[in-house]
Amino acid sequence: MAEDTDRELVRRVKKGDRAAFDLLFSRYQQKIQHLVARYVRDQDEVLDVTQEAFIKAFRALPRFRGESQFYTWLYRIAVNTAKNYLASRSRRPPGVDVDIADGEQMDGGDYLRDVESPESSLARDELREAIDAAIAELPDDLRSAVTLREFEGLSYEEISQVMDCPVGTVRSRIFRARDTIDQRIRPLLRGDAE
Repeated sequence: MAEDTDRELVRRVKKGDRAAFDLLFSRYQQKIQHLVARYVRDQDEVLDVTQEAFIKAFRALPRFRGESQFYTWLYRIAVNTAKNYLASRSRRPPGVDVDIADGEQMDGGDYLRDVESPESSLARDELREAIDAAIAELPDDLRSAVTLREFEGLSYEEISQVMDCPVGTVRSRIFRARDTIDQRIRPLLRGDAE
């Protein structure tokens, strides 16, 4: 089980085994790069921010208490590193939270989940670009929540740990993000695109 292996590798790193950290890096490098790429568009910058996230994780590992899974802890570091990078470049959008009641009214993610099988590759590419653009324009907290859920496959509880907020807030943010994305891509799905 990866979780048990991660615990053992973390234990070894804490005892000074750098090769154990190399194994953790190998295991999670691609996932962290994909996560960072949801925030940072330039591929060279993605690699730099990913490397910075792993450096921060390595330095902070002695303080890792194991109260959460290693990858949840690492994802939090990567998300924060990407946010800090954007903030330092003055490209960080304002955060927006919504009431939990809004998040429970409807799922709203139908169009987002149905994008994998458009009939033509052109339509699929246009739809993918529209989704990417809609996600890029989301406020920071909404983008983080929907990225962790839809692209990284984390549970609401795991996202709650990564984002350091209640599960209800996570649900609300994901609802709001899905709703915003749905509104942006609905014309493409109906064929109303200009």
